[in-house]
Amino acid sequence: METITLTNIFLLAGAALMVVGVFSSLIASRFGAPLLLVFLIIGMLAGEDGPGQFHFSDYRATYMVGSAALAIILFDGGLRTRLSSFRGTLAPAVMLSTVGVMVTAGLVGVVAYVLLDLPPLEALLVGSVVASTDAAAVFFLLKAGGLQLRKRVGAVLEIESATNDPVAIFLSIVLVGLIAAGEHYPGWESLLAFTQQAVLGAAIGVAGGLGLAALLNRFDLPSGLHPLLAIGAAVTIFGLAAVAEGSGFLAVYLAGLVLGNRPVRAIASIVSFHDAATWLCQLVMFVMLGLLVTPSKVIEYALPAIGIAVFLIVVGRPVAVWLCLSPFGFRPEEKAYVSWVGLRGAVSIFLATIPTLAGVPSAEVYFNVAFTVVLISLIVQGWSLTYAARRFGVALPEPLREARRFEIDLPGQLDYELVAYPVASGSPVLSHGTLPNWARMLIVVRDGAILSAEQAGMPQNGDYAYLLAPPERVRRLDRLFVAGDEKPDVELATAFPFGGDIVLGAISDLYGLPVEPHERDLTIADLFAERFDERPNIGNRVQFGAATLVVRAVDDERVTLAGLVLDDEDETRDKGILTGAAIARLLGPRRAARERARRRG
Repeated sequence: METITLTNIFLLAGAALMVVGVFSSLIASRFGAPLLLVFLIIGMLAGEDGPGQFHFSDYRATYMVGSAALAIILFDGGLRTRLSSFRGTLAPAVMLSTVGVMVTAGLVGVVAYVLLDLPPLEALLVGSVVASTDAAAVFFLLKAGGLQLRKRVGAVLEIESATNDPVAIFLSIVLVGLIAAGEHYPGWESLLAFTQQAVLGAAIGVAGGLGLAALLNRFDLPSGLHPLLAIGAAVTIFGLAAVAEGSGFLAVYLAGLVLGNRPVRAIASIVSFHDAATWLCQLVMFVMLGLLVTPSKVIEYALPAIGIAVFLIVVGRPVAVWLCLSPFGFRPEEKAYVSWVGLRGAVSIFLATIPTLAGVPSAEVYFNVAFTVVLISLIVQGWSLTYAARRFGVALPEPLREARRFEIDLPGQLDYELVAYPVASGSPVLSHGTLPNWARMLIVVRDGAILSAEQAGMPQNGDYAYLLAPPERVRRLDRLFVAGDEKPDVELATAFPFGGDIVLGAISDLYGLPVEPHERDLTIADLFAERFDERPNIGNRVQFGAATLVVRAVDDERVTLAGLVLDDEDETRDKGILTGAAIARLLGPRRAARERARRRG
């Protein structure tokens, strides 16, 4: 009976921690607290030095649960990554996630060697443990702050955060092996092991993703089982790669990437299920890591750990970022922000449990130092992410509005997706008066009544519209149902119109606008595509000193017309009369001739 009672107590405590953790996300969103920090504190309060007085020191269970949780989180990261986001950012992101991690580990290792008085390999292990960044923490904080980063910066951070974990994990495991084996572990075997991990991990991941997509499309499973198959397959792919001595974390990320970029049955329910699964994995892993912490032990290593954290934030990460991004033409402000966003998270604390399992000398040093570094990183960097994004000018002036969309799975159907939208005031669909020819409206719910497409006509304010559309075009359909501001922009009435194919350098020379050198050769359409993640909307703005470019027309996700608004009315009046030479510079000789003829007419 005592065993049953104890089991029930554990179930009650675990469920209560889960409920508290879920509601703590509301606190994190409201006050900007990093979610990982909140979960860690909950675990610490429940631990042996906190009010909960719960003693937990099972590193093996933590490693097993942490591995499965990280596999699911990385699979979800790959599932949501679009290959289109790799365009122009894959090379710098991979440099950061490989060379950048190694440089960071090496620099921090030197400081750990001095401050902790550790042998060189053990000091380098400290650097490897804290070398990777936490994608979940970064993007939760950015979303909570209502920010959207410029396309290139956001894509680099997303890809780097999702791909640097396997590199840090591999470095840590190799160093643990070297330390445990002493002089009997030749260096060339490490290089061979790295190659094997990368090749096998990549091969198993791609094959697993393709196989999972084929299974989902081949078998008509009962409703609700598709997400379970996906999550079970993700952990299976991770375990298979790990048993084959490949990188399980790389394999599971690539499997998610392959699956997320292929037409797959029930993809809407799979993604939705992974939302909840990823949250649960983060919560469980962070709380378990918090339970492992003994604050009295952390205090023993506080001073050197704080020194390592400060060096990592101020020197280590910035040096690695500058070395990796400078060859790719990133501006100083962009590199400064990428440096500052190097949050450390659960992976670092998770890696710090490996030396304990392997019986490495001074194992408690790694865990307590890693915990302190993560804590300082979350407090110092986590609360300043949104401020830093605005300070360095890498945040979009107007974050993209997202449409509220509800996806409904169509059994056995891959060519079309059924989606539903609430029609809110300001939605472009209300003023456009038509739908794309590739989208077919099925029914409309209006004032509690269900109407066919013929009965309803075009959607009206307050409707729920259900439409069929090809999966690859649903994002374009979203733009028609984005709730915005209906009020007309008075500025546009006096704005000078320019076609989307006009080069910014020509407008800059004519009006004296402060355009960045790397943007002078961009057309207006290219500029808005870059700034607004290739999803510009009517009304989007880009500021150039005392002037503003405002989108006036969009066709097929490309800006076709923009208005230039000058703040100085006198200057506006003077610049409003374009000379023939100015027109020729903007439009080219043939179009300029047509424009002069049009003006005479």
